Amino acid sequence: RPAPTDFVRALRKLQPRLYSISSSPRAHAGQVHLTVGAVRYEFQDRARQGVCSTFLADRAMAGDARVGVFVHSNKAFRLPENDDAPVIMVGPGTGIAPFRGFLHERRARGARGRNWLIFGDQRAATDFLYHDELAGMAESGHLTRLDTAFSRDQEAKVYVQHRMLEHAAVLFEWLEAGAHFYVCGDASRMAKDVDTALHAVVAQAGGRTPDQAAEYVQALK
Repeated sequence: RPAPTDFVRALRKLQPRLYSISSSPRAHAGQVHLTVGAVRYEFQDRARQGVCSTFLADRAMAGDARVGVFVHSNKAFRLPENDDAPVIMVGPGTGIAPFRGFLHERRARGARGRNWLIFGDQRAATDFLYHDELAGMAESGHLTRLDTAFSRDQEAKVYVQHRMLEHAAVLFEWLEAGAHFYVCGDASRMAKDVDTALHAVVAQAGGRTPDQAAEYVQALK
């Protein structure tokens, strides 16, 4: 058995966790908000938990814990410079994080462009993140459209890509009006399904062939 210090020295350093910032510096000066889902599950009859997510949820006490942070920027994922441009945001689960920041930023800037959020999760009663805040934005008109997809609230599972297809004509009208389209969340499955749905929306509502729809989406990118 190695000595504890030798054992620890042989371990790899923890990989950094990347969380999308869910606030706007204009709306919350001097603050950075995060939207973190605590990872908890069982494996081989043992309770397991995410190292960073449960540290933030359970053990990082305000004013007592020190957490090392850094900023990882993405120059391709930001609001349009034109405040009159519409934006369509697809963000299931904690993928809503950057779009909460987008909505706060646009309101602080006095942007007049339309805002459409398509949000999804498992159950509305327990998983509707920022429900009151979003409802207030919808009531005030700042959030022009709010469509939700809660997969476990009915027998047939419904996801965000299904809402896109249901409202294909309106979604295509927004794209034709210059809307910027964003998606944030599970890259391995959800993002691919949303991309497929986006191609289908352009083909169906735009009267285009699959190849023409692919060219349209490529032009958006």
